[in-house]
Amino acid sequence: MDVRTICLGILTRGDATGYEIKKLFEEGAFQYAAEASFGSIYPALGRLTEEGLVSVREEAQEKRPDRKVYSITQSGRNTFLASLMKPLAEDRSRSPFVFAMLFSDLLPQSRVLGLMDTYVAQTEHKVAQLGRKTCEHLMPGERFAIEFAHTIYTAMLDFLRTRRAEIEGQTLQAAE
Repeated sequence: MDVRTICLGILTRGDATGYEIKKLFEEGAFQYAAEASFGSIYPALGRLTEEGLVSVREEAQEKRPDRKVYSITQSGRNTFLASLMKPLAEDRSRSPFVFAMLFSDLLPQSRVLGLMDTYVAQTEHKVAQLGRKTCEHLMPGERFAIEFAHTIYTAMLDFLRTRRAEIEGQTLQAAE
């Protein structure tokens, strides 16, 4: 999904500022579906506003510039729902860790194990964060996304721990 469509989707849940939308990309269920920076969110919101898919109002703040709050219009809601009816693009995953592991045969075993340990620790942190999320108050789709991410990260941990043990076992066998 492109950032424009994702912004429309987020706004179906309620009015939001660009900052609030960005936070959902970082902390909410949306973090498991897409990435977006302020540099892509604000231009997308601007185009959506120009096209009449989103409206914007300014709210005064004390000792700060006015904040822009975006709302989805009926036309925006229709456009968003139409985009969900189209075939979805295939999932893509890009990982610096996987890239490094493609060349693990060129690296010292201590470096490979270190890369794996770091990735395991990062993944354990993600699983712990997901485990702390209370799903009862979430919409069914958001609950699905969090449970889906939890399942993927748990499977990754199982795989990584098994492969690490195999690599470590190879080291022990070579030393004997």
